[in-house]
This record gives sequence, structure tokens and C-alpha cells, in this order.
Amino acid sequence: MKNKFKQKLLVLLFICLSSSAFAQYGEGTYWSLDGNNIMEVENGEIVSKNAMDESKSTTIITKSMLTPKGQSALNVVRFAFSNDNQKVLIGTNTKKVWRYDTRGDSWVYDIQTKTLKQIGKDKPESSLMFAKFSPDAKKVAYVSGHNIYVEDLATGETKALTNDGTLRLINGTFDWVYEEEFDCRDGFRWSPDSKSIAYWQIDARKIKNYLMLNTTDSLYPFTVPVEYPVVGEDPSSCKIGVVDVTTAQTKWMNVPGDPIQHYIPRMEWANNSSQLILQQLNRRQNESKIMLVNVVPNSAKTIYSETDKAWIDAKAESTGWTWIDGGKKFIWLSQKDGWKHIYAIGLDGKETLITPGDYDAIELSSVDEKSGNVYFMASPENATQKYLYWAPIKGGKAIRLTPVNESGTHSYDISPNGKLAFHNYSSATTFPKSDVVALPNHKVLSGGEENPRAKGYPIPKVEFFKVKTSEGIEMDGWMIKPTNFDPSKKYPVVFYVYGEPASQTVVDRFGTGSNRLYNGNMANDGYIYMSVEGRGAPAPKGREWRKSIYHRIGDINIKDQAMAAKEILKWDYIDKDRVAVWGWSGGGSSTLNLMMQYPDIYKTGISVAAVDNQLNYDNIYQERYMGLLPEDKHYFVDNSPLAHAKYLQGNLLLVHGTGDDNVHYNNAEQMINQLIKYNKTFQLMSYPNRTHSISEGVGTSKHLASTYTKFLKENCPPGGK
Repeated sequence: MKNKFKQKLLVLLFICLSSSAFAQYGEGTYWSLDGNNIMEVENGEIVSKNAMDESKSTTIITKSMLTPKGQSALNVVRFAFSNDNQKVLIGTNTKKVWRYDTRGDSWVYDIQTKTLKQIGKDKPESSLMFAKFSPDAKKVAYVSGHNIYVEDLATGETKALTNDGTLRLINGTFDWVYEEEFDCRDGFRWSPDSKSIAYWQIDARKIKNYLMLNTTDSLYPFTVPVEYPVVGEDPSSCKIGVVDVTTAQTKWMNVPGDPIQHYIPRMEWANNSSQLILQQLNRRQNESKIMLVNVVPNSAKTIYSETDKAWIDAKAESTGWTWIDGGKKFIWLSQKDGWKHIYAIGLDGKETLITPGDYDAIELSSVDEKSGNVYFMASPENATQKYLYWAPIKGGKAIRLTPVNESGTHSYDISPNGKLAFHNYSSATTFPKSDVVALPNHKVLSGGEENPRAKGYPIPKVEFFKVKTSEGIEMDGWMIKPTNFDPSKKYPVVFYVYGEPASQTVVDRFGTGSNRLYNGNMANDGYIYMSVEGRGAPAPKGREWRKSIYHRIGDINIKDQAMAAKEILKWDYIDKDRVAVWGWSGGGSSTLNLMMQYPDIYKTGISVAAVDNQLNYDNIYQERYMGLLPEDKHYFVDNSPLAHAKYLQGNLLLVHGTGDDNVHYNNAEQMINQLIKYNKTFQLMSYPNRTHSISEGVGTSKHLASTYTKFLKENCPPGGK
């Protein structure tokens, strides 16, 4: 009797739970459809918790259910329930593909039959990627070895839907550069009727290899090839296929445009089983087309397009498409009027501006069609912060929902019904807090208590400021003054830089002002640590601010930094003879350009994993912001640090991992050659076989910090004078 009651209770809980295909990577919140509960893994089991009181939990899938006969319990990395909530798909034993653990083993637990079965057990261990249930819950599809397979859950029969996949002919997932620059990983989509699968095929057979050299893992060095299309090299060919699950026959979609000179970063079923919707970008990435593709009779029509003198971003979310009005319209973000705004776009091409005004909608958070509103993040008054707003879907004035007394950076994970949200908040001087709030009134329902770790935590005393250059450019900045600051003394200043369109450094959130590469406390030792942020950074300051860097990476961003530094050096307590700068990746490139283009300002520099020659970097990223060869080659060459090496005067430390598969080590060696050519002395720290993060291997992070700190102290001594 108890068992029957328990089984009935579990079924009721399952009915409330939302279905979800596996995310691209990582673990998101698994909300119930009613918005009151979440599911998560706890102690190796899948539990349902009340969103407002996590102590109220029910175990849905126990360890015993997840224990194969004769084996130990599965380690659940990800999970997803079928649409009928009678089966759960378990991802386990995962391994990295480049950045994230997107391959592994998959198992299905059937709640009705109480059976646990491995999917694709005839495939190599940890080789399944993006396994997901068909909408009718009868099959599971996955990628293995660059081919797509489908397994019938009733019979156990496995069918190959593609069989031409190779190391370089890629079905259902992507090559290195699509993943790195478009965030593309999961490359296939079930049709709503479970009869077809739409998928990408990437042909990377003509992409050249970058050969990394491994000199430490065997007596004889060997090369490690990485498919990597640099600037000027053609991208992989890309096409979209729709495969019939019954016949395993693929129909290639007639998408207009050269498949090599165009990208397709986004594709989904168009809220039905007969049409696809996709975004296509041209090679320059300054023309975007949204196309509706009719699978039968295999025809494509552009329903929305836009152009930009600089570039247009791919749709932010790599999976999913936000539909409203029964699938007749979708939500889209565009910067075409000079600000980043939210639009409703009809399949007839008609559009409605949802967020009018001179401000940026930073990102879409959720759509609550029932109440007629969209939730989004914005910060019209302060570009270093982020708050939750909502506006009517029909368009109109935006209303801030985040309390005005909580200045800083906020994030929200909103329930499907728009009634609840997990809310996280911090600032540069506030330890992170979490709570559950009711929307739209933002009433705190639970949480919000001070984190025990906050007591005694050494939070830096970050000060935000604005500085205006001689050219009239006003920039945001932050700084941390020495602990026992004496305004009558002069102190060394260390600038932290990035300076490219991929990231901001001046943000009002917890962690701002910290420097993990410094052994000790910079403020206690007597440094002024700061960062200023100029044009080109993805701050919510309008299109012109962000896109003025087009053709000018290594130029306008460097000038803004230097002009701001000139104003800062006028402050009485700054020692002009002790000015240092450092950065990583794009920040490493900025460090080199600042040291070489403005040697009168910057006396010491630490450049980590820099792109020393922009022609070395991948085509999707660098061409997006700098143009195409041959006509735009001078922008790449003239604005690269390599072009300015002969002007180096200060103290320079170059740091790079020889196994960096993102910014390759040849960047460092080309710079080394230039510095040798011009008799410029410098210091070099190479990390054998370390990647772009320079984190692999015992002691690596500690050694990097020790090297950084020693070099800084020797060449830019701390303390007031």
C-alpha cells in the first residue's frame, strides 16, 4: 500500500515537472511547469525541491534506481526528463571537448518498468554527445564519432542516421572555431512530431592544422594538430540537413548563399514540424538574415534582415527560439537604431519595438506572455551595473523591478510562469547574496541571509570614478588605494586592461579589484590598482560606443586607455615613474600595444597569452571586428603589437603556454623575433603544454603568481614616497 502511494505521488510530481533537453553544457535550473519547484542532483540522487523552501524536498530518482547491476551508482552530471515524464536521461562519465565536458555516457531510467538501460553501449566509452529524448519519448538521439544515431527505447535497436562523419566531416556538432566564436556545440534538433531531425553538417576538410609541439610527454617530441582557420583562410562549409528517422535519408535544405562564405550560427524548428528558422551571417558578419525554410518543398525565404557598417552579433542563445502569439512572432534583439533593443518580429516580417528609448537592453531574461510583459536586464544610468526591468510586449515604458537600494550587479533565473526567480546580487563592495523573489513586485520569499563566508572576508575598498580624456571621451574606472593611503605621498599604479569587444573590466560586482596573480595584498603593499574602460568594450552605452572599435582593435582602444592614463597621472598622488600595466589574452595584446605605442606612460608590462599578430587569430572572431583580406589587411598589420615592437622601452614580461589551442604560441615567438631584431631586452616565461588558461599541471598557478609578483615588485616597486 505504501509503495503504491509513493509511486502515485512520484507520478504527480513528474506531471508538474518541465521537460528539458540537455543544455549545451553546464547545469541550468530545472524548473517545474507551475514555477514552484526545481529539480537538482543531491547526494547522487535527483530530488524535487520547493523553490521557496529547499528543505521541503522529495527524492524522485534514488541511487538504487541509478545503480546498474553489478556496478556502482552512476555519477549524475546532467539529467533530462522525457515529455511524458516517465523516463529520465542521465549524462555521466563526461569528458571535455575543447572547453566543456560535452561527451560522455548516457543511460535511461524508465519509471514505469523500473529499468535502467545504457544508451549507445556499443559505442566507445564517453563518446556520446547531446543525447536527448524524442518529443514522443520513444527514442533517444545522440552524436558519436561525428555521426548521428537514434536508439529505439522499446526494442533497443540503434540506427545510424548519418554514416559519412569523419574527423573533419562533422554531423550534429561543430568544428573548433564555430564552438569558440559562435558558442555552437549541440548541432541537431528533433522535430516536434519526432519524425525528423534537423542538423548541421560542417565540412572542415580544407581547414589547415595548427601543429602544437609537445616536448614533455615522451622522449621524442610529437605534434598535436588543431584545426584552426586563421584570418584570410576560408571557413568550413556549412549546410543544414533534415533526416527522416524512419528511412535515414537526409534532405539538404536549399539555403541561399555560398555555404563557405556564409555562417549559420543559429537554427531551430519554427514551432512546427514542417519549417525551420535560421540566422545566416555573411563572411564579414555585417549582414544578418532570418530565414524560414519549408522542408517541403525545400524552399527558403528571408523574413527579416539587417545590415551594419561594423558587425552584427549572432543571436545570444545558442539553442532555443523565443516564440509568442502562437508561433506567429518571435523575440529578437537588434542594435539597428543605435541602441540594443528588444523587438517582436512576425513571420510576415512586421516588427514591434518593445523597449523604445535611449538605453540598451543588455539581455533578454524571460517572456511572460500571459501577463503581456518581457523581463530583461538593463542599466540606463550606470554602465557598470545590471538590473531587472520589464516592459509590455506591445511596446512601452520600461519599469525597473530591482530595488533601488541594491546598487550593483544582479542576475535572475526566472521560472517558466514568470512568478518566481532565483535572484543573485553583489557589488564590488558587497559579498554575493541569493534569495527567491516573487515577480513583478520583487518581494523576497526566502533567502537573503548574509553568507557566513562574508564575515571577515577581506573585500577590497573599490572606488568607482569617471575620467574624461582630452578628446572628450568619458570613461568609467575603478581603483583600490593603498591601505594606509597618504595623499601627500606618491604611489605606483598598476592598470588592469582587456580592451576588446568580448568583455568588460569595469563592472560593479563582487571580485572587481581582485588580482589572483598577485601573491599578497596589493593595497597593503602600497600599490594603486585600477582599471579604466574605453570604447569598444561591450558596455551598455549604445551602439556607437561598442562598434567604434571596428577596424581599430589595437588603435582606438589603446588610445582611450593611454589618454585616460595621462589624465590620471595628473593626480597628485600618482608616481609617473612607476606605472605598470597587465592583461591576459586580448588584455595581453593591449598591454603590449600600450607599452610600445606609449612608452612615455607605461614603464612596466606583464602580457599573458597575447595575440601579438592579429593575422594569427581565428577568422570568425578577428574578421568580425577587423574586416577581410586582402582589402583590410592593413588594419590587422598596423594595429598589431608586432608592428610596434621596435618602440619598446620599458620592462616587459611575456607569458604564454606552449599548448595554447586558442592563442597559439607562435604569437609569442613572432614577438620574440621582433624584439631580438630591434635589440629589445625582455623576460619570457613559457609554460610547456599549458593551454590558454595556463592552469594545468601541479604548481602551475602558484608559479605563475610568483613570477608575476616578483617581476612587478622588482620593476615597479610598491609603497608611497
